[in-house]
Amino acid sequence: MTLETKTLDLLPQAVEILESGFNDLPDFTPAVELDSMRKVLNEVALLMKDNYPYHHPYYIGQMMKPPHPIARLAYMLSLWINPNNHALDGGRASSAMEKEAVVQIAGMFGWDSCLGHLCSGGTMANLEALWISRCLKPNEKILASQQAHYTHSRICGVLNIPFESIPVDGRARMKVSAIKDALDRGNVGTIVVTVGTTATGSLDPLPEILELQKTYGFRIHADSAYGGYFVLANNLSPESRSVYDTLGEVDSIVIDPHKHGLQPYGCGCVIFKDPSVGIFYKHDSPYTYFTSSELHLGEISLECSRPGSSAVALWATQQLLPMVKGGAFAGSLENCRKAALDFFDRINSDPRFLTGLRPELDIIVWTMNAGMASEASRLTDAVFEAAALANLHLAKANLPRDLFEEYWDNLVWDQDYVTCLRSVLMKQDSLDWMDKIWDTLSRTVDKVLS
Repeated sequence: MTLETKTLDLLPQAVEILESGFNDLPDFTPAVELDSMRKVLNEVALLMKDNYPYHHPYYIGQMMKPPHPIARLAYMLSLWINPNNHALDGGRASSAMEKEAVVQIAGMFGWDSCLGHLCSGGTMANLEALWISRCLKPNEKILASQQAHYTHSRICGVLNIPFESIPVDGRARMKVSAIKDALDRGNVGTIVVTVGTTATGSLDPLPEILELQKTYGFRIHADSAYGGYFVLANNLSPESRSVYDTLGEVDSIVIDPHKHGLQPYGCGCVIFKDPSVGIFYKHDSPYTYFTSSELHLGEISLECSRPGSSAVALWATQQLLPMVKGGAFAGSLENCRKAALDFFDRINSDPRFLTGLRPELDIIVWTMNAGMASEASRLTDAVFEAAALANLHLAKANLPRDLFEEYWDNLVWDQDYVTCLRSVLMKQDSLDWMDKIWDTLSRTVDKVLS
């Protein structure tokens, strides 16, 4: 069995405790048709079998990290109430949980006083951050890396903000010289610094960008949707550590608890260092904000109805696993990086493969060792398909030749990109399963090459 179910035994008692909060109400039990529900639920289970095994250590493809059991249980428990965190009218307890959880997230970056909230994910969180940048720097350009998430250029299109993509170096980081050239051309309002790119896990050079900020006066937004939690890890390289040590100096940060934060999907977070930006959210809703003079979260967010269940699940997880250096949660991140370094070292020492970008966090990209880029890409496609048949699930990424030319002297570039295999070692159990993962990959590659 691979699906964890033992923790379901904790739910009945928790439901009883929740029920006791409504004992002063007249008895009311909604009618349910168990037989009909059983039939439909079993159909759902049959349909859901048509999925990749995202929960298993053999799935090392996309950024799919299973939620912690406590998050799963707290989310389910909250659904008997189904709170809406737009206003205190819709979720008093869950709104308080959200505020507390966001304060704890901000504390990872040394922010004691800030403005922030949860939202549906990194896309919405980044949209809000760039919208605030537009409010503060109207008609001024947004800069982001060529390896930044595609959402930034799309968001700028939606918000009608000028956007410019900045070239990257051989480590998939924004070139500081290219940033300076763009700044010298003028009209730059905000630079998006990606702290953990989704393709390669690279970190943009934040310390150097902060130095440029002193001269040019632009805002800095950190998109750390994937990589933000690694601020707690103690086994980063010195250069990576310098990025995280300065992360608290930016103007806004996005982080996704539904990635490394062990949450179900639908849980992103945006925080602003300066709470006064809340003035741009100001609006009135007399039919929802009337029960309390306290801050309603809808007053500081663009989204209206928002799931309080996400806040309940996050709060519960952070109670069980505090977001502190040296704690169990930080240790799980360190294990992810250890697994990535272990996997990289095995790939790098194997003549069947080509790699170059040593992982900064827990993402590895590599391709097959072949004479030409097109042949390497073809073999990579074949290994991807064959590995899936062996229940080892990888991902693929088409990456530009600029990232690898300095590493792969013998590869003939008959095309401007190469298809790479990409692995995200973001499960704590990946480290313990590394020998099995490697054996399966090695046998698969032998079959393809034979």
